[in-house]
Amino acid sequence: MKRFLLLTHLLLLPFTLQAQGFKPVNKDASPEAVKLLAFFYNIKGKHILSGQQNYNNDLTIFSDSAKAISGKYPAIWGSDFMLWGDKDLGQKMVNEAIKKWQDGNIVTIMWHQGRPTDKPPYDWKKSIQGKLTAAEWDSLTTPNTALNKKWLDQIDYEAHYLKQLRDAHVPVLWRPYHEMNGVWFWWGDKKGENGIAKLWKMMYDRYTNYHHLNNLIWVWGANGLRDIPFDEAYDYSLYYPGADYVDILGADVYHFDYEQSDYNALLKLANGKPIALTETGELPKPEVLKAQPEWTWFMVWTSWLWTDNTHDRVKEVYNLPQTLNHDEVKTMLNQQK
Repeated sequence: MKRFLLLTHLLLLPFTLQAQGFKPVNKDASPEAVKLLAFFYNIKGKHILSGQQNYNNDLTIFSDSAKAISGKYPAIWGSDFMLWGDKDLGQKMVNEAIKKWQDGNIVTIMWHQGRPTDKPPYDWKKSIQGKLTAAEWDSLTTPNTALNKKWLDQIDYEAHYLKQLRDAHVPVLWRPYHEMNGVWFWWGDKKGENGIAKLWKMMYDRYTNYHHLNNLIWVWGANGLRDIPFDEAYDYSLYYPGADYVDILGADVYHFDYEQSDYNALLKLANGKPIALTETGELPKPEVLKAQPEWTWFMVWTSWLWTDNTHDRVKEVYNLPQTLNHDEVKTMLNQQK
């Protein structure tokens, strides 16, 4: 009954950003993107959406597994533009994303981008987890250098896929340069205004003002601060490009490291914007969600659904009163159209 009353109340809410005092960072955001962002503003503090990441070479196996375990499909379907094999799987991923949106799923896409100094296919250790020297970083972020042009070629190539989603009226929770406050990717641990914040703004400008990708909701997903000794990650604010370039803030939390101080730090930086668990290993327990009610979604990372969560935990979290799964979200989104 409690779950029914919560959902009934939410269905009656007007999905409007103006009432909240917030707007998308892109003033020309598509109607679908505006409505989806409004949806997150309306649920924050009340509900959390279930989500599941899938590899781009197997686009449904983990979402299907979530359904098999919990009896419910996740509300958010996620995948990755990563190119590290011999085949570009971007088109298959885009086709699946369109199908998922049309069936009432919310779509989130990330990108393990290869180092711009390399050629595809991109090796995981040598390229995606490679390093750039300070001189190479300066060259990358300086317009019209050879390295800057290589980077532009990379992001322009992915833009042609994102345009297909735009033209199909699919809003995308776009999450580039994730875990940027960590040390393990080539874009990681670049502090200050000339660091990752500058590269983020460069991509935002290219995608928004040149390619007119108005279907993108810009999700800035850092790494949880206290994953040491597993990960080495630093203060969120050192890498944040600013409120004019980010719609939703997130944290990737593994090893059940749901520190209240990290949550509070992200909330403070968000300053009213929605926050999300943009990647998780172990699902948060009910007592965590009670203490941290502002998370608007969780996204279980691929096979961690199998290896680091019991079936009982998955069932429990998917069936909490505040959790919204595929069928409920599909109904809500259809009422907005």
